[in-house]
Amino acid sequence: MKKVAVVTDTTACIPPEQVARYDIEIVPVQLIFEDKTYRDGIDISAAEFYARLRQASKPPTTASSSPEIYFKAFQKAIQRAAGVFCVTEPSKFSAMYNSACVAKEMLEKTLPEATVAVLDCTTAAAGQGLVTLAAARAAAAGRSLEEVKATAEHVMASVNLFAALDTLHYLVKSGRVPQAAALVNSILQIKPVFTLNHASARTVALPRTIESAMKRILKLMERNAVKGEPLHVAVMHADALNNANVLRNRIAAQFNCTELFITEFTPVMGVHTGPGLLGVAFYGESA
Repeated sequence: MKKVAVVTDTTACIPPEQVARYDIEIVPVQLIFEDKTYRDGIDISAAEFYARLRQASKPPTTASSSPEIYFKAFQKAIQRAAGVFCVTEPSKFSAMYNSACVAKEMLEKTLPEATVAVLDCTTAAAGQGLVTLAAARAAAAGRSLEEVKATAEHVMASVNLFAALDTLHYLVKSGRVPQAAALVNSILQIKPVFTLNHASARTVALPRTIESAMKRILKLMERNAVKGEPLHVAVMHADALNNANVLRNRIAAQFNCTELFITEFTPVMGVHTGPGLLGVAFYGESA
């Protein structure tokens, strides 16, 4: 039996092959689309979701995973390990951290010998995925629960995330930005580049094409990475695989990457950003 099993949710955008390789337990977040509830990654794929989103007249919504869903995930995880380490989306954005904490108490009451640690991640999407993968690798190497948590916290503090939106239309629909912003976006065709670190999102550039956005993202990577240092990199996209491949190839040519993969931006996050998003999360090997 392993010392630690790792749990996270579908917002972490971890590719299925990585989930299987490190035996990560994934909690599916729920989507509500046209009055029907879907489990992210189980009842609906990313490709199906974005195809439907482009045609939808009524925007879908999301529902945070309940404590019961986390409890079931913890029960599965504790069957193959002495302890459980769970990484959740930032509590600033959802109630998933609180749900996981309630589930932790439920499991420890049911199984007093079980130990669970929950991390309120300060980055999201593929950034959260990189933190989770670092924890999973530490767990696979036989590290203790305290060591796995320390590894995740160290990487979390070092992760950078930059992404470009193709449109503000979906953020307006979700009520996240005012209608006036969408009007400016539609007139100027801006592809805003934002960063998300320490659970706060802010705009860092306003290019007018995806090509310009890619160039700006590469410059931001160059500015935030130590020259020559090996990087762990995740390229994420929302129904924009061709652009993701271009960005991946440019990153591979420009940086020394220990880890570099493409992952789909989960539908739960895509509800707010819409299709066309292109971004990157990364941290240096010394983290």
